[in-house]
Amino acid sequence: MRPLKYLAGYAPAVTEQVHSLIDSNKLPALLLKKYPRPHDIKTDKALYVYTMDLKNQFLRQSNPLSKVVYDDKIDVLHQALGLHSVVSRVQGCNLKAKNEIRIGAIFKLAPPEFLKMIVVHELSHLREKQHNKAFYKLCEYMEPDYHQLEFDMRLYLTCLDLGGTLY
Repeated sequence: MRPLKYLAGYAPAVTEQVHSLIDSNKLPALLLKKYPRPHDIKTDKALYVYTMDLKNQFLRQSNPLSKVVYDDKIDVLHQALGLHSVVSRVQGCNLKAKNEIRIGAIFKLAPPEFLKMIVVHELSHLREKQHNKAFYKLCEYMEPDYHQLEFDMRLYLTCLDLGGTLY
C-alpha cells in the first residue's frame, strides 16, 4: 500500500478506508458530493477582506494584520498550507512589527470550507503561537467543524496528489 503523506498520523483503520476509496476511485466523488463548488475568493484583495471580516468577527482585540496574500511559493508537501509571520522593521529608533498571513496558492481553487479552515488556523496564531490545546480551542471557537474540515482537506490534498481534480 502506498503511504498517504497527508494522513501519516492517522490510525491504520482510517488510512485503510482512504486506500479503499482511492482503489475504487470513489474519493473524488465523495469530496464533490460534500463540497460541490470552489470558493470565489481569487484575488489577494478579496482574501484580505475575507480574512479581516473573520478577524473582526472573532478576534477584534488581537494584533492588526498588515498583509494577507496567496503565495505560490508555499510548499504544501512540507505540511505548510498557510503561514503566519511577523515582519519586524526598524523605522527611525522604533521597531515596528507587522503580522502577515500567506495562504498556499493551491487553495485558490478549493471549497470555501477549506479556505475558511486555513484562514481560521492562521488567525489563531495571532493569539496562540504554538499548536497547543488553547490554539485548537480557538480554532474550534471560530469554526466548530475545524477538525472534520482539516481531515477532509487532507483527503482533498491526497486526491490532488494522486492527479485528480475536483473543479
